[in-house]
Amino acid sequence: MVTLVVATSADPASIGPASSLLAMPGWHPGPSLQVNQFSAFHFSLISFRLSSLVLHFIPDIILQDAASYTNKEVRLIKLDKRLVVENHLDKRWEEATGETVDDVVFLSKHVASSNRPALTIHPIGTPHLREVEALTAGGKPGWAAPPNPRIGPWFRLLKNIANSHNLVPEFEVTLEATHHGPEINSPTMFVEIGSTEEYWKRQDAAQAIALLVWEGLGLGERIAVGNWSRDNDRNKILLGIGGGHYVPRHMDIVQKDGVWVGHMLPGYSLLMEDPREAKSLTNSAVVGGTWRETIRVAFETTKLAFPGGEVLAHLDHKLVNLYITPTFHICVITHIR
Repeated sequence: MVTLVVATSADPASIGPASSLLAMPGWHPGPSLQVNQFSAFHFSLISFRLSSLVLHFIPDIILQDAASYTNKEVRLIKLDKRLVVENHLDKRWEEATGETVDDVVFLSKHVASSNRPALTIHPIGTPHLREVEALTAGGKPGWAAPPNPRIGPWFRLLKNIANSHNLVPEFEVTLEATHHGPEINSPTMFVEIGSTEEYWKRQDAAQAIALLVWEGLGLGERIAVGNWSRDNDRNKILLGIGGGHYVPRHMDIVQKDGVWVGHMLPGYSLLMEDPREAKSLTNSAVVGGTWRETIRVAFETTKLAFPGGEVLAHLDHKLVNLYITPTFHICVITHIR
């Protein structure tokens, strides 16, 4: 079983920590991974449709080898495309090498309208999106990857590293709610540096993230941090529901030692329809929207990531529509049971 650490040269907040990590001892060249690249477009076919000339643009696809590096049970892969479109990397690695992927860590930049410097960790998925909605950042409608069990322990470790390296208070260390792709089936998380190019290129931030991965995966002299199969004596897992994107109330709980964390669903992802506006409803307690399915997907994938664990919902009523509170509670209790 191996852990994939994935970086891309297209992102300074990704390749920076990867380079710092590779500067640490114990790395060796690993097997290559073939990836598709679009080299150019050409006119493939000219046809006539309704008296109009139709040009068909066909991409020239070439296969390129992505470099990888090995250190103990860790495999670092260096790509050159946006990470959110690199679907099924776990399956592709297993097919190429025969190695089973245990979990995946993506190194990436974080973008925020506040432009505030930040170090963030979050699970991935787009469980709230409908089939007709555009996927601007990967994933697929109604889907979420199993959350990486390391998220909670690594968040606490990252806070310690950031404090010891004097990155705080300049940088905020925070969790984020579940969002974006790529589509993948293994337990996954993103570790990010934000929120502008100035900070994406900060070497001290890159070194802090590299140290997080180094210590978190047990590549030094210490044992790995956040190994569910080894450390699951406290077998309760937080499933965050409601609140804002930076999940402050859920984060208050996760900061405590021994707390495991699964998906965190912000209020904006719990899409609900006011029953007072639904003409055909005979029961005013019925609330439409995708919120039930979103909770179901988050719960089931969290259970999958923590075999034998007990998932407990932690509700933040802020940014959750108050008119559905009774129905909301019933739905959550039903799923958690």
